[in-house]
Amino acid sequence: MINPSNPPGGLTHGFIPKSARITHIRTETPDVKTFRVTDANGGKPFTHLPGQCAMLGVPGVGEAMFSIASPPTDTDGFDFSIKSVGKLTNHLHGLPPDSPLTIRGPFGKPFPVNDALKGKNLIFIAGGIGIAPLRSVIKYVFGNRASYGTADIIYGARSAADLVYLNEIQNEWAREKNTRLHLTIDRPEEGWNGHVGFVPAQITVVFGDIFQAKTTDKNNFVVLVCGPPVMIKYSIEALLALGFTKPQIYTTLEMKMKCGVGQCGRCNIGHKYVCTDGPVFRADELDELPEEY
Repeated sequence: MINPSNPPGGLTHGFIPKSARITHIRTETPDVKTFRVTDANGGKPFTHLPGQCAMLGVPGVGEAMFSIASPPTDTDGFDFSIKSVGKLTNHLHGLPPDSPLTIRGPFGKPFPVNDALKGKNLIFIAGGIGIAPLRSVIKYVFGNRASYGTADIIYGARSAADLVYLNEIQNEWAREKNTRLHLTIDRPEEGWNGHVGFVPAQITVVFGDIFQAKTTDKNNFVVLVCGPPVMIKYSIEALLALGFTKPQIYTTLEMKMKCGVGQCGRCNIGHKYVCTDGPVFRADELDELPEEY
Protein backbone atom coordinates (compact mmCIF):
# COMPACT_ATOMS: atom_id res chain seq x y z
CA MET A 1 0.00 0.00 0.00
CA ILE A 2 1.35 3.44 -0.98
CA ASN A 3 1.39 6.11 1.70
CA PRO A 4 0.30 9.36 -0.04
CA SER A 5 2.24 11.38 2.52
CA ASN A 6 5.45 9.57 1.58
CA PRO A 7 5.15 8.50 -2.07
CA PRO A 8 7.95 6.61 -3.87
CA GLY A 9 10.87 8.75 -4.96
CA GLY A 10 9.56 11.72 -3.03
CA LEU A 11 7.01 12.45 -5.77
CA THR A 12 4.72 14.44 -3.50
CA HIS A 13 3.65 16.61 -6.42
CA GLY A 14 2.13 13.55 -8.07
CA PHE A 15 -0.44 13.01 -5.35
CA ILE A 16 -1.54 16.47 -4.22
CA PRO A 17 -3.64 18.53 -6.68
CA LYS A 18 -3.25 22.30 -6.54
CA SER A 19 -5.94 24.88 -7.23
CA ALA A 20 -5.65 26.49 -10.64
CA ARG A 21 -7.71 28.54 -13.05
CA ILE A 22 -7.97 29.24 -16.76
CA THR A 23 -6.94 32.81 -17.52
CA HIS A 24 -7.15 32.79 -21.32
CA ILE A 25 -8.48 30.53 -24.09
CA ARG A 26 -7.37 30.66 -27.72
CA THR A 27 -9.08 28.70 -30.49
CA GLU A 28 -6.42 27.08 -32.69
CA THR A 29 -8.45 24.79 -34.99
CA PRO A 30 -12.06 23.53 -35.09
CA ASP A 31 -11.20 20.94 -32.41
CA VAL A 32 -8.11 22.34 -30.61
CA LYS A 33 -7.99 25.13 -28.04
CA THR A 34 -5.01 26.47 -26.08
CA PHE A 35 -5.67 27.15 -22.40
CA ARG A 36 -3.44 29.42 -20.31
CA VAL A 37 -3.51 28.01 -16.76
CA THR A 38 -2.14 29.61 -13.60
CA ASP A 39 -2.29 28.82 -9.91
CA ALA A 40 -4.84 30.54 -7.70
CA ASN A 41 -2.49 33.54 -7.31
CA GLY A 42 -1.91 34.05 -11.02
CA GLY A 43 1.54 32.42 -11.11
CA LYS A 44 3.08 29.04 -11.84
CA PRO A 45 2.41 26.24 -9.34
CA PHE A 46 5.69 24.47 -10.24
CA THR A 47 8.59 24.59 -12.69
CA HIS A 48 9.12 22.24 -15.61
CA LEU A 49 11.40 21.41 -18.54
CA PRO A 50 10.30 21.07 -22.18
CA GLY A 51 8.62 17.74 -22.84
CA GLN A 52 7.16 17.28 -19.38
CA CYS A 53 3.44 16.95 -18.71
CA ALA A 54 0.90 17.94 -16.08
CA MET A 55 -2.40 16.53 -14.88
CA LEU A 56 -5.41 18.81 -15.28
CA GLY A 57 -8.62 18.03 -13.47
CA VAL A 58 -12.19 19.27 -13.26
CA PRO A 59 -13.83 18.10 -10.02
CA GLY A 60 -16.81 15.91 -10.77
CA VAL A 61 -15.77 15.44 -14.41
CA GLY A 62 -12.33 13.86 -14.52
CA GLU A 63 -8.59 14.29 -14.73
CA ALA A 64 -6.08 13.63 -17.51
CA MET A 65 -2.47 14.15 -18.53
CA PHE A 66 -1.54 16.84 -21.05
CA SER A 67 1.74 18.09 -22.48
CA ILE A 68 2.86 21.51 -21.27
CA ALA A 69 3.01 23.50 -24.51
CA SER A 70 4.73 26.58 -23.12
CA PRO A 71 8.47 26.91 -22.33
CA PRO A 72 9.95 27.24 -18.84
CA THR A 73 10.86 30.81 -19.75
CA ASP A 74 7.17 31.80 -19.61
CA THR A 75 6.73 33.08 -16.08
CA ASP A 76 2.99 33.75 -15.92
CA GLY A 77 1.49 30.29 -16.32
CA PHE A 78 1.33 27.19 -18.51
CA ASP A 79 -0.17 26.63 -21.96
CA PHE A 80 -2.05 23.43 -22.70
CA SER A 81 -3.22 22.82 -26.27
CA ILE A 82 -6.05 20.32 -25.98
CA LYS A 83 -7.94 18.46 -28.69
CA SER A 84 -11.61 17.74 -28.04
CA VAL A 85 -11.83 13.94 -28.13
CA GLY A 86 -13.77 12.77 -25.05
CA LYS A 87 -15.69 13.58 -21.89
CA LEU A 88 -13.07 15.69 -20.09
CA THR A 89 -11.66 17.42 -23.16
CA ASN A 90 -15.17 18.21 -24.45
CA HIS A 91 -15.98 19.70 -21.05
CA LEU A 92 -12.79 21.79 -21.07
CA HIS A 93 -13.67 23.13 -24.50
CA GLY A 94 -16.97 24.38 -23.08
CA LEU A 95 -15.42 26.27 -20.15
CA PRO A 96 -15.06 30.06 -20.12
CA PRO A 97 -12.00 31.98 -18.88
CA ASP A 98 -11.59 32.16 -15.09
CA SER A 99 -12.95 28.63 -14.65
CA PRO A 100 -11.37 26.68 -11.77
CA LEU A 101 -9.25 23.56 -12.34
CA THR A 102 -6.85 21.38 -10.43
CA ILE A 103 -3.28 20.77 -11.55
CA ARG A 104 -0.56 18.29 -10.62
CA GLY A 105 2.95 18.02 -11.96
CA PRO A 106 5.41 18.14 -13.49
CA PHE A 107 5.53 14.55 -14.74
CA GLY A 108 7.92 12.59 -16.90
CA LYS A 109 11.34 12.78 -18.44
CA PRO A 110 11.93 15.96 -20.50
CA PHE A 111 13.79 16.54 -23.73
CA PRO A 112 17.53 16.90 -23.00
CA VAL A 113 17.62 20.62 -23.83
CA ASN A 114 20.56 21.30 -21.54
CA ASP A 115 22.85 18.49 -22.70
CA ALA A 116 22.24 16.38 -25.86
CA LEU A 117 20.55 19.26 -27.72
CA LYS A 118 23.01 21.97 -26.68
CA GLY A 119 25.06 23.31 -29.58
CA LYS A 120 23.30 21.08 -32.13
CA ASN A 121 21.34 21.86 -35.26
CA LEU A 122 17.78 20.84 -34.48
CA ILE A 123 15.10 19.31 -36.68
CA PHE A 124 11.55 19.35 -35.32
CA ILE A 125 9.04 17.04 -37.00
CA ALA A 126 5.39 17.13 -35.94
CA GLY A 127 1.99 15.96 -37.07
CA GLY A 128 -1.35 17.31 -35.85
CA ILE A 129 -1.55 17.95 -32.11
CA GLY A 130 2.00 16.53 -31.86
CA ILE A 131 3.22 20.10 -32.30
CA ALA A 132 2.10 20.87 -28.70
CA PRO A 133 4.97 19.18 -26.81
CA LEU A 134 7.44 20.45 -29.42
CA ARG A 135 6.23 24.03 -29.00
CA SER A 136 7.70 24.03 -25.49
CA VAL A 137 11.12 23.04 -26.86
CA ILE A 138 10.96 25.31 -29.91
CA LYS A 139 10.14 28.40 -27.84
CA TYR A 140 12.79 27.43 -25.28
CA VAL A 141 15.35 27.29 -28.10
CA PHE A 142 14.17 30.67 -29.40
CA GLY A 143 14.60 32.11 -25.90
CA ASN A 144 18.16 30.73 -25.65
CA ARG A 145 19.16 31.10 -29.30
CA ALA A 146 22.93 31.34 -28.82
CA SER A 147 23.01 27.87 -27.24
CA TYR A 148 21.69 26.04 -30.31
CA GLY A 149 22.38 25.81 -34.03
CA THR A 150 19.90 25.99 -36.88
CA ALA A 151 16.26 24.99 -36.47
CA ASP A 152 14.20 23.27 -39.16
CA ILE A 153 10.52 22.66 -38.46
CA ILE A 154 8.48 20.21 -40.54
CA TYR A 155 4.86 20.33 -39.45
CA GLY A 156 1.87 18.76 -41.14
CA ALA A 157 -1.85 18.23 -40.66
CA ARG A 158 -4.84 16.97 -42.64
CA SER A 159 -5.68 20.46 -43.89
CA ALA A 160 -4.60 24.07 -43.42
CA ALA A 161 -7.48 24.54 -40.97
CA ASP A 162 -6.01 21.74 -38.80
CA LEU A 163 -2.56 23.33 -38.41
CA VAL A 164 -2.28 24.28 -34.74
CA TYR A 165 -0.52 27.61 -33.94
CA LEU A 166 -0.62 28.59 -37.63
CA ASN A 167 -0.72 32.35 -36.95
CA GLU A 168 2.05 32.08 -34.38
CA ILE A 169 4.16 29.93 -36.70
CA GLN A 170 3.80 32.26 -39.67
CA ASN A 171 4.08 35.56 -37.80
CA GLU A 172 6.57 34.71 -35.04
CA TRP A 173 8.49 31.49 -35.65
CA ALA A 174 9.18 32.38 -39.28
CA ARG A 175 11.02 35.53 -38.15
CA GLU A 176 13.39 33.73 -35.80
CA LYS A 177 17.09 33.67 -36.63
CA ASN A 178 18.45 30.54 -38.38
CA THR A 179 14.98 28.97 -38.54
CA ARG A 180 13.31 27.38 -41.57
CA LEU A 181 9.67 26.32 -41.72
CA HIS A 182 8.29 23.51 -43.85
CA LEU A 183 4.50 23.29 -43.51
CA THR A 184 2.57 20.53 -45.27
CA ILE A 185 -1.00 19.31 -45.58
CA ASP A 186 -2.16 15.87 -46.65
CA ARG A 187 -3.99 16.89 -49.84
CA PRO A 188 -4.04 19.92 -52.16
CA GLU A 189 -6.56 22.65 -51.39
CA GLU A 190 -7.36 26.02 -52.86
CA GLY A 191 -5.22 28.83 -51.51
CA TRP A 192 -2.49 26.58 -50.08
CA ASN A 193 1.01 27.33 -51.40
CA GLY A 194 3.06 25.14 -49.05
CA HIS A 195 4.10 21.51 -49.29
CA VAL A 196 1.48 18.84 -49.97
CA GLY A 197 1.92 15.28 -48.72
CA PHE A 198 2.31 13.26 -45.56
CA VAL A 199 4.98 14.31 -43.07
CA PRO A 200 7.35 11.30 -43.53
CA ALA A 201 7.51 11.91 -47.27
CA GLN A 202 8.28 15.59 -46.69
CA ILE A 203 11.35 14.63 -44.65
CA THR A 204 12.94 13.25 -47.80
CA VAL A 205 11.70 16.16 -49.94
CA VAL A 206 13.14 18.76 -47.56
CA PHE A 207 16.37 17.08 -46.47
CA GLY A 208 17.18 14.57 -49.22
CA ASP A 209 19.57 16.78 -51.18
CA ILE A 210 21.02 18.41 -48.05
CA PHE A 211 22.12 15.17 -46.45
CA GLN A 212 23.39 13.60 -49.64
CA ALA A 213 25.99 16.38 -49.78
CA LYS A 214 29.27 15.18 -48.32
CA THR A 215 29.87 18.59 -46.75
CA THR A 216 26.92 18.13 -44.38
CA ASP A 217 27.83 16.52 -41.06
CA LYS A 218 24.76 14.68 -39.79
CA ASN A 219 26.47 14.21 -36.43
CA ASN A 220 25.76 17.88 -35.72
CA PHE A 221 21.99 17.30 -35.88
CA VAL A 222 19.41 16.10 -33.35
CA VAL A 223 15.85 15.32 -34.41
CA LEU A 224 12.67 15.56 -32.31
CA VAL A 225 9.56 13.80 -33.65
CA CYS A 226 6.03 14.04 -32.20
CA GLY A 227 2.69 13.00 -33.63
CA PRO A 228 0.46 10.00 -34.26
CA PRO A 229 2.26 6.64 -33.78
CA VAL A 230 2.11 5.76 -37.49
CA MET A 231 3.66 9.13 -38.39
CA ILE A 232 6.43 8.62 -35.82
CA LYS A 233 7.15 5.13 -37.19
CA TYR A 234 7.52 6.20 -40.81
CA SER A 235 9.30 9.44 -39.93
CA ILE A 236 11.98 7.51 -38.06
CA GLU A 237 12.31 5.14 -41.03
CA ALA A 238 12.75 8.13 -43.37
CA LEU A 239 15.39 9.65 -41.10
CA LEU A 240 17.32 6.38 -40.87
CA ALA A 241 17.25 6.12 -44.66
CA LEU A 242 18.90 9.55 -44.81
CA GLY A 243 21.72 8.30 -42.62
CA PHE A 244 20.67 9.43 -39.16
CA THR A 245 21.24 7.07 -36.24
CA LYS A 246 18.61 6.20 -33.67
CA PRO A 247 20.45 7.89 -30.76
CA GLN A 248 20.08 11.19 -32.67
CA ILE A 249 16.28 10.92 -32.73
CA TYR A 250 13.93 11.71 -29.82
CA THR A 251 10.20 11.17 -29.68
CA THR A 252 7.35 11.05 -27.18
CA LEU A 253 4.92 8.29 -26.20
CA GLU A 254 2.14 10.08 -24.40
CA MET A 255 -0.81 7.78 -24.85
CA LYS A 256 -2.22 5.68 -22.02
CA MET A 257 -0.83 7.73 -19.12
CA LYS A 258 -3.14 7.94 -16.13
CA CYS A 259 -1.59 8.27 -12.64
CA GLY A 260 1.68 9.89 -13.73
CA VAL A 261 3.83 8.23 -11.05
CA GLY A 262 4.20 4.64 -12.27
CA GLN A 263 1.71 3.07 -9.89
CA CYS A 264 -1.48 2.30 -11.83
CA GLY A 265 0.24 0.26 -14.55
CA ARG A 266 -1.88 1.64 -17.37
CA CYS A 267 1.10 2.99 -19.33
CA ASN A 268 3.31 -0.05 -18.73
CA ILE A 269 5.03 -1.23 -21.94
CA GLY A 270 7.37 -4.14 -21.34
CA HIS A 271 9.62 -3.02 -18.50
CA LYS A 272 8.99 0.68 -19.14
CA TYR A 273 6.43 3.10 -17.71
CA VAL A 274 5.67 5.93 -20.13
CA CYS A 275 4.89 8.36 -17.31
CA THR A 276 8.19 7.90 -15.46
CA ASP A 277 10.64 6.44 -18.03
CA GLY A 278 9.20 8.82 -20.66
CA PRO A 279 7.25 10.37 -22.21
CA VAL A 280 10.45 11.36 -24.03
CA PHE A 281 12.42 8.42 -25.45
CA ARG A 282 15.38 8.13 -27.81
CA ALA A 283 14.57 6.04 -30.87
CA ASP A 284 17.03 3.34 -29.81
CA GLU A 285 15.18 3.03 -26.49
CA LEU A 286 12.04 2.11 -28.43
CA ASP A 287 13.83 -1.05 -29.56
CA GLU A 288 13.61 -2.28 -25.95
CA LEU A 289 9.79 -2.19 -26.06
CA PRO A 290 7.62 -5.15 -27.14
CA GLU A 291 7.13 -5.51 -30.88
CA GLU A 292 3.35 -5.22 -30.60
CA TYR A 293 3.77 -1.61 -29.44
